[in-house]
Amino acid sequence: MKIKNLLYVLLACSVGLSSCSKFLDKNPDMRAEINSVENLKRLVASAYPSANHLLMTEVYSDNVEDKGVGSLEQMITNFYNWQDINDNGTNTPTDYWNKCYEAISVANHALKAIEEGNFGEDVLPYKGEALVARAYAHFMLVTLYSQAYQIGGDNSSPGVPYVTEPENVVIKQYERGTVASVYENIRKDLEEGLPLLKGGKWEVPKYHFTPESANAFAARFYLFTGQWQKVVDHANAIFAGGNFAGKLRPYNTTFKTLGFNEVNIVYTKADQPYNLMLSETYSTYQRFSSVRHGMGVNVFQKVLNGITAAGQQFYNFGLSYGTPHYTTYVWKEFFYITDAAANTGFPMLMVPTFTSDEALMNRAEAYAQLGQNAKAIADLNLLASNRIDRYNPTAHEVTLAKAQAHFEVTDPKKALINTVLEFKRVVFMQEGMRWFDIIRHRLPVKHIVIDDQGNESFIELGPDDKRRVFQIPQETKLSGLEQNPR
Repeated sequence: MKIKNLLYVLLACSVGLSSCSKFLDKNPDMRAEINSVENLKRLVASAYPSANHLLMTEVYSDNVEDKGVGSLEQMITNFYNWQDINDNGTNTPTDYWNKCYEAISVANHALKAIEEGNFGEDVLPYKGEALVARAYAHFMLVTLYSQAYQIGGDNSSPGVPYVTEPENVVIKQYERGTVASVYENIRKDLEEGLPLLKGGKWEVPKYHFTPESANAFAARFYLFTGQWQKVVDHANAIFAGGNFAGKLRPYNTTFKTLGFNEVNIVYTKADQPYNLMLSETYSTYQRFSSVRHGMGVNVFQKVLNGITAAGQQFYNFGLSYGTPHYTTYVWKEFFYITDAAANTGFPMLMVPTFTSDEALMNRAEAYAQLGQNAKAIADLNLLASNRIDRYNPTAHEVTLAKAQAHFEVTDPKKALINTVLEFKRVVFMQEGMRWFDIIRHRLPVKHIVIDDQGNESFIELGPDDKRRVFQIPQETKLSGLEQNPR
């Protein structure tokens, strides 16, 4: 089977990009022949979004504040005020939408090649990778651009187009389906693809969906659908015996001995057990530490360095560029040079897409939902033992009583789930993860606003606010898609 080089962008052209002629004008003889398992593997390696959601989801969340001073970036200000972005540049919802559909199109071309070719059983792990990658990109799309999945509730609101065939026309008509139908299709792809991954051989496995990272994705997916035992089962499948000990980010041990410039290198290295999957993305996210709307004094002191339900703050690498500008300093930009003479190229970030820390906390939440409190507490204590400086199991042990007192609640389930959410908020500060817990648990978000005279007021994004759903690109109207209501 032959496909045009860059043909995978056609889908993005038809449902997202306004300037697609540069792709359509490519020489039709630029071809990649998919006639071997090795070529198929190389194709599937591109079935991952080359953009990230970090700026979008972090600034939408309660991890940021109006500092009153700092550079004003219009896009970040819009995010802070939950306003739509009419742009398709890096860090925008339109760009992330496009990159997800580009990845989906690659997966579809690979699956089509497998269907029409005669590759034998050696191709099955890469068929599995394509299916799981397709499921993941659709999951991120429906999570960000549709209403949040309601466990046991009505999920008939508009979803996103679930695309399973390669593009063969420039402008194709699509339907959004429902959130329920998208989730069902994700489930089918995930459950078909995951068992096929066994036996796959990748040069750098952490850049691909392997059995470990696919199980981490499954744990996250079933957390959204409320299938708690499946969350536990898939989290347990990541490491032998479900044992996460020695597999978490070593903040209070190894990291503590390293300098800032060393930590943000090892943080995203593929040889570390806590990184289950990494994604190379085009991004300028790490350049916004001194903007007006970001992590300021309140978040730095009360959240990142606040006292947790363990009775102690977590050890972290908070760094100031001068009060009130703070950063966790975990991001290391690398510059991909395209023209050495002109020193031009692209800023890139290696992003941990799935980590053992997240998988452990997903399991802890599932245990709490199942009423298995002792197991939930054990997971919480394992994380705390890796994050509290000079950890003392007697003084810093998470207990049900401490959690209830810390959050001033009596319900055991609520106390433990609140502890999970608190731990995750600190652990994944500036990694864009907080937003997913906000929409899953229907948490309100409050942002402070400081006017030119220094007066403070607040704006709030409630659980039913339509702005909690990112707007899909305006160009999708060409493909018959309705925009999200405002």
